[in-house]
Amino acid sequence: MPSIRIRPAEASDAPTIVRLVRELAAYEGLLDQVRLSEADVVRDGFGERPRFACLLAEADGAAAGFALYFEDYSTFEGRPGIFVEDLYVCEAARGLGVGQQLLARLACITLEGDHRRLDLMVLNWNPARGFYDRLGFKHSAEWLPYRLSGEALARLAGDALR
Repeated sequence: MPSIRIRPAEASDAPTIVRLVRELAAYEGLLDQVRLSEADVVRDGFGERPRFACLLAEADGAAAGFALYFEDYSTFEGRPGIFVEDLYVCEAARGLGVGQQLLARLACITLEGDHRRLDLMVLNWNPARGFYDRLGFKHSAEWLPYRLSGEALARLAGDALR
């Protein structure tokens, strides 16, 4: 069994983070949508005003997965939460407990920061849904994700400027 290590990512990990994001996107069939660059990771994760944090998982010293997350806020709780934007375990490392260790570390970060919840979204076809269920995550069927982007976003912003 390989030795698993979870650690905070550093700016020098930007190439690894981009590679893992691309692997995740390929797994989800969305590789053509990835625009992320190493410069984006360094600027937005390790710059003057970080917009996200990232944990890297290593199996015997090699990248095995990652969790990219950021703080959000619950008006009902009156406290911040953590939102996991991406959680990915490399195919060769699946079944080694990497995902559970990443989430366990995120649970610690959540509680240590006086956050009240740990949220993530999972594609409906993803077999990892059973994994999340076993850990105690609850599917919230009453909340539907909505997104505004591209031309529709520009159009709405333009309406406010008129």
